[in-house]
Amino acid sequence: MRIAIIPARGGSKRIPRKNIKPFYGKPMIAWSIEAALNAKCFDRIIVSTDDDEIADVSIYYGAEVPFRRPKELADDNTPTIPVIAQAIQAMEKEGCEIDYACCIYATAPFIRSEDLRLGIEMLEKSGDFVFPVTSFSFPIQRGLRHASNGCIEMLWPENFSVRSQDLEESFHDAGQFYWGTREAWIKQKPIFLSQSYPIILPRYRVQDIDTFEDWECAETIANSIFNRSNQ
Repeated sequence: MRIAIIPARGGSKRIPRKNIKPFYGKPMIAWSIEAALNAKCFDRIIVSTDDDEIADVSIYYGAEVPFRRPKELADDNTPTIPVIAQAIQAMEKEGCEIDYACCIYATAPFIRSEDLRLGIEMLEKSGDFVFPVTSFSFPIQRGLRHASNGCIEMLWPENFSVRSQDLEESFHDAGQFYWGTREAWIKQKPIFLSQSYPIILPRYRVQDIDTFEDWECAETIANSIFNRSNQ
């Protein structure tokens, strides 16, 4: 069995209620649920939440909420992997035989069904995890930091004279979803250190949403992407 697990706790601090805050005409979490439904590669789509309102919205848009997330896994410091492991174990107690689970973030409005399908196709061939990444827009090897004396200094001064095109391209997590085998999730293997494979996305389809500035950036991207698709 393949299941989608969407973690969505109710206690977001920086953007209150962000998981169900309206975004481009629907609650934010609805974008993730609808992408999972349209991918047609999941046997069940589960939302892991501690919040009744999030549960109601999730059910309305087509997901299941068969359990409430334990309080100890619903605070600001809880990492993703234990949440997914707990959800798998909760579903297995119901009799589900799970082979693969996909963690889909609730704040991923630019997620696409075809990427979810590609992820499971890749994972079934090899590996522990498959997830989307995108490239940094500027070489990280020429990054700067604000020093304690107030000045700017290079993180790696040895790269000052190196041409940008001669530096290795670097990528970062797109923050949309992680396909993983049951074993990888239950053993809580590190996603970035194990047998993981990337789906490379264009930068314009990636926006982490943690602050109000992030939200505004996402709205700008949405205006461009969705208006273009309607033309």
